[in-house]
Amino acid sequence: MPISHRLLAASVAVMWGLNFIAIHASLEQFPPFLLAALRFAVIAIPTILLVPRPKVPVRWLLGYGIGFGTLQFLFLYWGMAVGMPTGLASLVLQSSAPFTVLLGAVFFRERVSARQLVGLSVATLGLAVVGWSQAQAAAFGPFLLVLAGGFGWAIGNVSSARAKAPNPLHLTLWMSVVPPVPMFLLSLVIEGPDAIARSFVPGPQMLPALLGLAYTVLIGTLAGSGVWTWLMARHPAGVVAPFSMLVPVVGLSASAVLLGEQIGATTAAGAGLVIAGVLWGARRRVTAPPAPDQFTPEEVIPSPTPTPAQPRSTAAAPRTR
Repeated sequence: MPISHRLLAASVAVMWGLNFIAIHASLEQFPPFLLAALRFAVIAIPTILLVPRPKVPVRWLLGYGIGFGTLQFLFLYWGMAVGMPTGLASLVLQSSAPFTVLLGAVFFRERVSARQLVGLSVATLGLAVVGWSQAQAAAFGPFLLVLAGGFGWAIGNVSSARAKAPNPLHLTLWMSVVPPVPMFLLSLVIEGPDAIARSFVPGPQMLPALLGLAYTVLIGTLAGSGVWTWLMARHPAGVVAPFSMLVPVVGLSASAVLLGEQIGATTAAGAGLVIAGVLWGARRRVTAPPAPDQFTPEEVIPSPTPTPAQPRSTAAAPRTR
């Protein structure tokens, strides 16, 4: 992957890391399923009216919308609403990276290089260290919910990569058409009309919640997911997906600064392993071209220039068998 593409992938990690702060603010006002529905409905309505549907197989468009849009945010918002700390949620969700590599290798026979395996292993170790240091911060139920969200993200990753959209932004926009209806129905059935109505009553949390929603729509979904889909269309999923492991580094740091969540020395060490593993796994080994004296005799083509003892001749060379 070129350096410029690596920088783009890292910038998406920053966008998505800060996205958890925005989600935290929005969940203070809106119930989780309703919030997920609102997040995508804001994009879906103008998309249906103004944006042509991308020329990709419907199965990959649905897979992207169900995995990335519906399952990921259903379980992520649910887990955060029932007690998963913001920074820790940003960490556990990055289980999508090993899930993506696993799905790509098993179902689509994508090749995983030794360098990628080493980098992914180091980054996963870093996640495990951070998770172990934060293990007392969350109950097992919320942890499983966010882990399920990571698996949904992985389904979306492999679907967007297989779609090979000629216009990745259009694919991202049309992915947003899938989640609103099922999420609104879940909100109506599980959260209830009363909770939905109360969430729209103005209060001190309304403005931060709306600003958080605007961030998740404009930066988290349109900008971040648009760039991510563009990268997925140009590189194997197993090369791009490990960059998502940088998200918890941003998420944990922002949560510590803005929300007062603590980061200990062990957590910082684990974050360092995450960064090292991602950078190593994404680094492409460059092999220098062989020096002229390293060519084998079979690779050297003799010059057709005649020697003084062999003057040029206009006669055709005899044909050999």
